[in-house]
Amino acid sequence: MSDNYEDMTVAELKALLKEEGLPVSGKKADLIERLSQSNQEEESEVVEDVVEESNEEDFDEEDDNWDDDDDWDEEEDEGHVAKQKPVLSDDMKAALALRQEQKKKTPSFRRTEWFRYKRLSRSGWRAPHGMDSKQRRNYKYRSSLVRVGHGKVAAARGLHPSGFREVMVQNTADLDNIDPETEAARVGRSVGGRKREQIYSRADELGIRVLNRRRDI
Repeated sequence: MSDNYEDMTVAELKALLKEEGLPVSGKKADLIERLSQSNQEEESEVVEDVVEESNEEDFDEEDDNWDDDDDWDEEEDEGHVAKQKPVLSDDMKAALALRQEQKKKTPSFRRTEWFRYKRLSRSGWRAPHGMDSKQRRNYKYRSSLVRVGHGKVAAARGLHPSGFREVMVQNTADLDNIDPETEAARVGRSVGGRKREQIYSRADELGIRVLNRRRDI
């Protein structure tokens, strides 16, 4: 295209520049360079448009193929099993909600000098008995004491956060006395893997939720 520009006069080159909205100042070589650059930019824009259109077509084809594959979604849905929920009255639901709100306001009870020794920080709560103990004498700058007033609502006391009442299970026979609607099983820690697997299968047959079910069994 630059060869054609060489054969044209300066007036013709300026006319082309005016049509494209480019400046017309400078020598003939400048005008030719300006026109050739504009042509290259136009060609690159055309190539980019073609590439974008081809990518959009490929993406549409992938979407069509994805929509046709419905079996994969069904398999994923079948793999998810929702956890069993207890059958609770309105009063019990309100009691559980109230217990949750009370739990947010309960202080963390720490034993005396729990911050001084690492072994004490892991030992939980111990009541202070020292004659001069500042915590026992309820000084403000010491941590809170365990008192009756920190107790939660009595109706929901001892219930699992889900609302089930926990029943300790050591064998499959213990599952026969459990009500699946209000009670859930918790397998003892000393139960072996073989007996634990039998308890899981029996609980599934009876529709009983196991709270501490292991994933590897």
